[in-house]
Amino acid sequence: MGKFDITLVFDHWDRYIEGFMNTIQVSIMALIGSFVLGAIIAIFRIAPIKLLNWVGTVYVEVVRNIPLLIVVFFFYLGLPSLGITLDGFVSGTLGLTVYTASFIAEAIRAGIQAVPSGQSEAARSTGLSYLQTMNHIILPQAIKIVLPAIGNQFINLVKNSSILAVVAGMDLMYYADLINSDTFLPLTVYTFVALFYLVLTVPLSFAVLYLERRFNIADNQ
Repeated sequence: MGKFDITLVFDHWDRYIEGFMNTIQVSIMALIGSFVLGAIIAIFRIAPIKLLNWVGTVYVEVVRNIPLLIVVFFFYLGLPSLGITLDGFVSGTLGLTVYTASFIAEAIRAGIQAVPSGQSEAARSTGLSYLQTMNHIILPQAIKIVLPAIGNQFINLVKNSSILAVVAGMDLMYYADLINSDTFLPLTVYTFVALFYLVLTVPLSFAVLYLERRFNIADNQ
C-alpha cells in the first residue's frame, strides 16, 4: 500500500486528464457564477432598501455558516424530492457557486464600504442612478481594494471542487478514487492528484499577485 509507482499516471492518464478537464470546467463556471452572485448580494447588503438588506444578510449568514457538503447535498439529494433531478456535476457546480458567493459578497461589501462615500454622492449628483453609480464608480474601485481576498476565495473554490467526488461529479478526485480502487496505490494516486491541483492553483495565485501589483502601480501613477 505504501509503494510509489510513477508509471501509474501514464497507465491511467486518460482518467486523470478527463477529471482534470472537468475540474477546470466546474471551477470556471463556479468562479464566474459566484463572482456575479456575490457582487449582487454585496449590493443588496448595502442598498438603501431594507428588504434587499435583509435578503443579502440572511443569504450570507445562512450559507457561509453551513458546510459546503450540505449545500451540495441540497441540490443533489434535496431537489429530487421537489421533482427536480440534477446530476452530480451540476449539483456540485451549483453548490460551489452558491457557497463561494457568500464569502465573495462579504469581501466586496467590505471593498464598497472602503470607497469614500463622497464619490457615491458626487456620482448621484451628476444624475447617475444607484445601479449606475455602483456599476461604473464604486464596484471597480471596491474590487481593486479586495482583490487579494477575492483571489483567495477563487483558489479555495478550485480546491473545494473536490467535493464533487462525493456526488459522482466526474471531477479529478472522483477519477482518483476510481483509480485507487483499481490499483490500491493511494500514495501514488493522490500524490499525482495533488500535483494536478497545484497546476491549477499556483498559476492562479501568481495571476492574483500580478493583478494586485498592476492595480497598485496604476493607482500610484
